[in-house]
Amino acid sequence: MRAPNPSALTLSGTNSYLIDCGNGEAICIDPGPPIERHVKALIDTADAKHLKITWIVITHGHPDHAPAAAPLSGRTGAKIAAHRNLKAPHDRALRDGETLLVGDTELVAIDAPGHTFDHLVYLYPRERALFTGDTVLGEGTVVIAPPGGAMRAYQTTLARLLTEFPQVERIYGGHGEPVSDASTKLREYIAHRELREAQIIAELESEPRTIPQLITAIYAATDSRLWPAAARQMLAHLLALENEQKVQSRLLNRALTVEERAILSPDWSASASDDAEVVRAELGTDSTPELRLYELTGSTRKTTLPN
Repeated sequence: MRAPNPSALTLSGTNSYLIDCGNGEAICIDPGPPIERHVKALIDTADAKHLKITWIVITHGHPDHAPAAAPLSGRTGAKIAAHRNLKAPHDRALRDGETLLVGDTELVAIDAPGHTFDHLVYLYPRERALFTGDTVLGEGTVVIAPPGGAMRAYQTTLARLLTEFPQVERIYGGHGEPVSDASTKLREYIAHRELREAQIIAELESEPRTIPQLITAIYAATDSRLWPAAARQMLAHLLALENEQKVQSRLLNRALTVEERAILSPDWSASASDDAEVVRAELGTDSTPELRLYELTGSTRKTTLPN
C-alpha cells in the first residue's frame, strides 16, 4: 500500500506492506509518514480482510518510513520491532539473524547498514523474498549520504544480500514496484557503484577536482536539479577512498561561487518545502559546506585553483 507522499526523493510514494500471518493477525512493514488517511487505509484494509495488525516492523527511521508506527500502534495495540539503533520508541530490538514469528509467518532480520545505520532488511522465507526498505528500490538507485550513510558499508550490504541469500527471488522495496529477479537487481546495484567510483578515479587521474567539478563532468547529462543529491553520493565515495588512502584532499580557503553553493548547499525550501524533513534525513545537507580539492594519493600534479 503506497503512502500519498510522492516527491523527488520518495518517487511515487513510500511502500507499506501488510502480511497475512494465517491466524487472523497481520504484520505491517514500514507504516510510512504520519498521514492520517494512510494510517486509516492500513487499518481499514486489515479490517476488510478480517485481520488485526499485531506487529509493526520498521526497516529504518527515515521520516517517510517510520513515524506512522506510533499512531498505528496507538490505534491497533500493535507492538513495534526495529533495529536496535532506531531512536524512536519500539518494543523489540531485532539483531542480525533474529526471527519474528507471528502465526505461520517468519521474518528474519538482516542488519543492512549503508543507507542508514539503523537499517534492517527482512527475509520472508515463504515467498523467497526480501523487504529491503531503502537498501534496494523498485526503480532508480539509493541515496547514500554522509553522515547518516556510508558507501563501503552499503556496498558490503549489497554483496552480502547477493551471496548469502541466493534463494531469494523477489524484492519488495521501500519505493517503486516489486522486483521479480532479485539477483539481477543486486548485481545492477553493485555494478552501478563500481562504475561511479571508476569515473571519479578517472577524473582525478586527469587533475585534482572539487566535488562541483566532478559533478559537472560526470553528471553532465543529468538534470542539474539532481546535482545536489549527486554531490552527497560523490562525498560518500570520496570519504571511502580517503579512508583507504587512495585519495587525499585539502580545504580551499575561499568563498564558494554561486554555482558551487547551488551544488553543495542548495536552498531546498523553495522547491521542496513539503519534503524538507525527508531531504534533511536523506541527504544530510550542510548549510556551511566545505570546498575541498581532491587528488589521487601520491599525485605530484599542481593545482591552478586558488586557495
